[in-house]
Amino acid sequence: MKNRCSWAEGHFDAYVKYHDEEWGVPVHDDKTHFEFLILEGAQAGLSWSTVLKKRDGYRKAFANFEVEKVAKYDEDKILKLIENPDIIRNKLKIRGAVINAQKFIEVQKEFGSFDKYIWQFVGGKPIVNKWQSMQGVPATTPESDALSKDLKKRGFKFVGSTIIYAHMQACGLVNDHAVSCFRYHEV
Repeated sequence: MKNRCSWAEGHFDAYVKYHDEEWGVPVHDDKTHFEFLILEGAQAGLSWSTVLKKRDGYRKAFANFEVEKVAKYDEDKILKLIENPDIIRNKLKIRGAVINAQKFIEVQKEFGSFDKYIWQFVGGKPIVNKWQSMQGVPATTPESDALSKDLKKRGFKFVGSTIIYAHMQACGLVNDHAVSCFRYHEV
């Protein structure tokens, strides 16, 4: 049996698979960054398991995370999404996702890619922590505070420091696997 981070133990298969295959792996693909911005924003106030269970619904509802398509969603499309039971039907989060798509494209134009933009907040390489247990992992860091502040200044929604730190963890800007976790040295 593999030793995992405590938060991944005892969950449904997709949750464990997410931990084992995705969480903490450095991402350099704008489409994946956009997906996690939408998913992390949707999670606000909810559990990650709730979001993971609706991930396929999000893929369908948000054009497989094609940022250019989502950026063009109009009011009719937004109202249809609010009625979609396959996603979290919070109108502010849905509207925020469309706004974030528009802002995401602006960042891509300014920096060449969202990836170039976001990785500058960690000096271009992952921050590798050495947590003995998940109890020591913070909800925010100075890096997530700075990134959150900059995203808000650019007009992004649902990008508070806690949400952004979760994004940084998911996309491997930080390695917050416990040192005892089999994934710690792999990522």
